[in-house]
Amino acid sequence: MSANLNNGILRTLNRTPQQSSSSSSMNESGSSVIDTIRKRMQQMKDELAKSQDELHAYQIEREREKHAREQAEGEIGGLQRRTQLVEEDLERTEERLTQATQKLEEASKAADESERGRKGLEQRTYQDDERIATLEQQLAEAQLIAEDSDRKYDEVARKLKVREGELERLDDRAQRFEDKIAQYEQDVKHLHYELRSKEVKTLELEEELKVVGNNMKSLEVSEQEAIQREESYEEQIRDLTTRLKEAEQRADLAERTMAKLQKEVDRLEGNITIIK
Repeated sequence: MSANLNNGILRTLNRTPQQSSSSSSMNESGSSVIDTIRKRMQQMKDELAKSQDELHAYQIEREREKHAREQAEGEIGGLQRRTQLVEEDLERTEERLTQATQKLEEASKAADESERGRKGLEQRTYQDDERIATLEQQLAEAQLIAEDSDRKYDEVARKLKVREGELERLDDRAQRFEDKIAQYEQDVKHLHYELRSKEVKTLELEEELKVVGNNMKSLEVSEQEAIQREESYEEQIRDLTTRLKEAEQRADLAERTMAKLQKEVDRLEGNITIIK
């Protein structure tokens, strides 16, 4: 539109002198119109220049936005690839964590089994203690019966009392138990030979001492078996404890790795949110 207006004005200004003289009256009357048109043209030129500047600035801004968008798209693609890699690492870590958890559960079950075995051993040990208490009571009764015997009988009773004290410390002196039992059996045999010539009470004591000897032999065998089982259980417990500690360490490492990965994923998601 401005181009047509400019062409019309130029044609008016380029008229021949004849045409100018014939239209002088019109020029005089239209001079104010021409001035107005010229001012309008200048205003339109200024607006056009301003519009061109704005268009140029807009184009520059569009180029910047396009470049920024392309750069952001590239960064998003990189972040997506990194996110995929992180997710794959996270899946592998979760798989390892699952395996570690399974191993930990197996170790816990084994530890429970070991604990039940230990409690069973404690129960058997308690039963052995009860048998020992019974033997101690029998020895005490034998000592009361032997108070009326001669010096040798008193010596045997003293030895029985010593054996009684040794039996009370049986749990803390398991390794020396066999030697003490052997010595005790010898004392019981000696007592048996010494008391055969005594009265009926002495004969009764002899029978009781035989029973004590048999019980002590059974107790010796049971104690030896209990010691062997206890050593086996202790070895299993140490092995399970070591495996449990290793599983806990692996689980802790997997948890720390997962925490780091989760922080990285959160950071990446935050960056993606900011870019969007």
